[in-house]
Amino acid sequence: MAKSANRIDAYDKVLLRRLQDHGRASNVELAEAANLSESACFRRVRALEDAGVITGYAATVDPQAIGLGLTVYVSITLASQAQDVLAAFEEAVAKAPEIVECHLMTGQADYIIRVVAADVEDLERLHAKVLTRLPGVARLNSSIALRSVVRRNALPIR
Repeated sequence: MAKSANRIDAYDKVLLRRLQDHGRASNVELAEAANLSESACFRRVRALEDAGVITGYAATVDPQAIGLGLTVYVSITLASQAQDVLAAFEEAVAKAPEIVECHLMTGQADYIIRVVAADVEDLERLHAKVLTRLPGVARLNSSIALRSVVRRNALPIR
């Protein structure tokens, strides 16, 4: 049974906020934070997972620590917005591990992607071997991030 946004109550919100801040929190810690019994907490977290509200758990890795210190945002305009062109582009993007985000956009660009690279030389390789070879691409416009000011994985759950 799917939970809609209006079915998520105050207990669920406490659990979601805590899991966003500390994904490795134990069921005991979660139950204490939400003022629930351990069994009720376990059932709620499982229900949130089953409903697709919680989509997974992951470690947050510092890109610089693993040699991926360059973050680049690329605006992409396709030659056509035909459904088969969009589908082929999206399928190819999903296969490129350097592309860590991709968003279909309104406005001038059709997509904005975020890529990570080791350095400018790696970005040049990525541009020549991956980005320009994506199906349907008519134009690319890249912007290199100088530094991250705010970077959050957590959503503002109220």
